[in-house]
Amino acid sequence: MASPGSQAPVIGGTAAAPSAGWPLVVRQRRAAAWLLVLAGAGWVALAWLAFDMAHPLAQLTMPASADWSSANLLAIATMWGVMMAAMMLPSALPMVLTFREVCARQHETSRAASFVAAYLAVWLGFSLLATALQWGLQAADLVDPMIVSTSAALNAALLVIAGVYQFSPLKKVCLARCRTPFGFLLGEWRPGVRGGFVMGLRHGLFCLGCCWALMALLFVGGVMNLAWIAALTLAVSAEKIAPQGAIVARILGTLLIAAGALKLLMLST
Repeated sequence: MASPGSQAPVIGGTAAAPSAGWPLVVRQRRAAAWLLVLAGAGWVALAWLAFDMAHPLAQLTMPASADWSSANLLAIATMWGVMMAAMMLPSALPMVLTFREVCARQHETSRAASFVAAYLAVWLGFSLLATALQWGLQAADLVDPMIVSTSAALNAALLVIAGVYQFSPLKKVCLARCRTPFGFLLGEWRPGVRGGFVMGLRHGLFCLGCCWALMALLFVGGVMNLAWIAALTLAVSAEKIAPQGAIVARILGTLLIAAGALKLLMLST
């Protein structure tokens, strides 16, 4: 619920403000364009890494062993951060635009930037954890320099875990919060720029709770595999944006469990 003493958000068109109407539409389109440009820049960077692996900077993201230098660590953490922004920003667009519209009706459009910054900060934190996990897996000889799992057992485990998680209560709660922008805003509203930052953090945590297991599948297909990254991005976006996203999540979970079980069966034969 909104914090005590805070002003509830104005939702809908009942309280027309000077910013409503055509100027609001223009601002919404600008905000959408900026988010898509930011995500697009991330995809361009990922494509460059995938197609120009011989470049010295690209080589820093693919160390031959777990004996990483500080340059390797910085490059890999940056790569994960860029990848998370590219993958997650498109699916966050409905929430960000709804938040910005509500803020515009209260003449607080500057809050949208703090919301997005906090959302990205959550995924930056996940990127640091993914970097640490990558180092651990490489040290155990479970991933190669291309960041692809070399273990059929690990692949099977990640697929089954991701599939089972699709049916978990936590997944359902987090997905529901990600799919209902107005419901999230009514329940989480906080005033001011600082409040916008806190709301962005909370939305980012709900999205993390919704998608972390799917993001772990990057180790199955490979972080340099653009087709695999795009497939996971589409899966996340469909869950969060499509009209029957909850059903999409269950179908995806079933397919992942089946794929993991098949891999386990192949291991035992």
